Amino acid sequence: MIGSASAPHLDGCQSQPLHTAALAGVLGVMTDIDDTLTADGRLDPPAAEALAALHAAGVPVIAITGRPQGWSEPFALQWPLRAIVAENGAVALIPDGRGGLQIEYAQDAATRAANALRLQAAAARVLRAVPGARLATDSPGRVTDIAIDHSEFNHLDDAAIAQVVALLREDGLTATVSSIHVNGWFGTHTKLSAAHWMLQRLFGRALAPEQHRWVYVGDSTNDQAMFGAFPLSVGVANLMRFAPQLHTWPAFITQGERGAGFAEVAQAVLAAR
Repeated sequence: MIGSASAPHLDGCQSQPLHTAALAGVLGVMTDIDDTLTADGRLDPPAAEALAALHAAGVPVIAITGRPQGWSEPFALQWPLRAIVAENGAVALIPDGRGGLQIEYAQDAATRAANALRLQAAAARVLRAVPGARLATDSPGRVTDIAIDHSEFNHLDDAAIAQVVALLREDGLTATVSSIHVNGWFGTHTKLSAAHWMLQRLFGRALAPEQHRWVYVGDSTNDQAMFGAFPLSVGVANLMRFAPQLHTWPAFITQGERGAGFAEVAQAVLAAR
């Protein structure tokens, strides 16, 4: 069952069943990856089954993540997805149908090269200023951003996370907080710009006229722009971990966490067909 997230109660959301009629015209699903499709860094079995079922039914799924290009490449080939957009909208990894990937960037090569030194300097400042701060272990695979680990293999408390965000923004970066990392980058790309990019790139259509016919599923504060933009937005139940920090709530919240929550969404989409 998926319930309506009608108010940001810290002890849970007031839930009502989502009528499948609301999903009758759904064209596809966009989703976060970490702690939405995965649990403990691995594809959650319920999510794997749900992705396979959506693929078999011809429902396209596009994953949009803060994970880096290098981390995302094998999963873009292994999972039944139309694309993964990595680094919060900066890098698209599109299966070419021949066992390879087309890799495309939101920024040109000169811009990426110019930003690389600035990113290194911003990361060094954070590591000097915030006790216990560490770069994410997936950092070698990053091309356009930096990531500070707060909950994957390292722990930072809320005050330290806020300090990291403040320092990055002082240096002119966009900074967001996922369930595991603080991400920072130069540029205007976002998860929402990635959604517009992929609709045009993959299907030759503008997103705006059909935004109400796409589902977005996420789990953290860095999904809030997507929650606000998509009428059919869904938070998996572990989103409640971030209840005190949320200012934009999804339309619905699942009963299950992580992959089990994503599976609820897939089942509802398929039932409506």
